[in-house]
Amino acid sequence: MTRTILEITGSEAQDFLQGLVTNDMRKLDQGLVYAAMLTPQGKYIADFFLARHEEAILLDVDESLSSQLLQRLTMYKLRADVTITQSKLQVKRGTGPAPDGALADPRHPDLGWRLYGTEGGDDGTDWEAIRVAHCIPETGIELSPDTFILEAGFERLNGVDFKKGCYVGQEVTARMKHKTELRKGLATVEVEGQAPAGTQITSSEKPAGTLFTQSGGKGIAYLRFDRAAGPMQAESATVTYPAG
Repeated sequence: MTRTILEITGSEAQDFLQGLVTNDMRKLDQGLVYAAMLTPQGKYIADFFLARHEEAILLDVDESLSSQLLQRLTMYKLRADVTITQSKLQVKRGTGPAPDGALADPRHPDLGWRLYGTEGGDDGTDWEAIRVAHCIPETGIELSPDTFILEAGFERLNGVDFKKGCYVGQEVTARMKHKTELRKGLATVEVEGQAPAGTQITSSEKPAGTLFTQSGGKGIAYLRFDRAAGPMQAESATVTYPAG
């Protein structure tokens, strides 16, 4: 787990983020907030955690996305009273007893806690097993620039708020929520055998989706639900949906 922590300060920091991210920044008063930033077309740029820390708002993002996200935030900043800097803080996470100052991961109770301080790392938890069991997507694996966050389960993961008002990509996201039935999306599947993450799934020789993270005979797959019937193939692995 390699994360970058950005510190966002200034009198307009919260309002600035409120107009950009998928979740309601007022929830910071209740603890850790999970959110994403989208393109105007409603597609994924980055997912991250937000937390209050003294006079700053911390933004905890995968290191691989940090430069792109910082560039995007700076572009939107304009003349707002907002300063964005990279923090020396690190994130520690675990599923055992939470230390003082730790914040519960808002995506699912089984994901434990996150603590921001001078030391990073985790407690050796099998995070992939937890993610697969609860169909929780990961940056750079299940989450990519082609992702629509509702197909990735962000509503179930407390990563989007439909009452907060406008943000970048809100119109497309709201339309998917209220006017269409999702025909594609992430789901937990049974997997017999192994296949590399990113392997195409076929059903009756037709493309039916993509297999991603696997653990303990199950996997996370992006599926076309109209084709996800009966035993499916991902190279030599057999994939079954829904998982038992």
